Amino acid sequence: MSDQLLAGHRFRVLTLVDNFSRESLSLRARERFCGEDVVNVLEEVSATRGLPKKIRVDNGPEFISKSLDWWAYFNKMKLDFSRPGKPTDNAFIESFNGMFRMECLNQHWFLSPPDAQAEIDSWREDYNGCRPHSALGGRTPNEFAALSAWPRPG
Repeated sequence: MSDQLLAGHRFRVLTLVDNFSRESLSLRARERFCGEDVVNVLEEVSATRGLPKKIRVDNGPEFISKSLDWWAYFNKMKLDFSRPGKPTDNAFIESFNGMFRMECLNQHWFLSPPDAQAEIDSWREDYNGCRPHSALGGRTPNEFAALSAWPRPG
């Protein structure tokens, strides 16, 4: 996703969501992303959550990089690319991104990258911890993830 600061400088947001628990695992704002940046975010999240068997991604340049491809290979993970021009291949993230845009990005004038990240982090905490989802039996993503706990890496 992309947006801009009040001064007009563009920035991008990497959205990482667990489709099972509906948790927003990371929302990272920065000027641009390359494959190594994506790998770093995935490493941070996997340190506490473990690794999934596959990750569904679009065909953005940050996802078709050698860095991400090698990382996935060495971690025995599949990169599941959506078909170009077919956002319905990953309808949940498209819905999540639309809600994130409407409720966060469109609601704020961001003064600086740290200001944008602070607002985004606040929205993410509210989304994960305060909003019940009907698909999760009326639980928040954090509550559902806690009830569905899987073994964590030691």
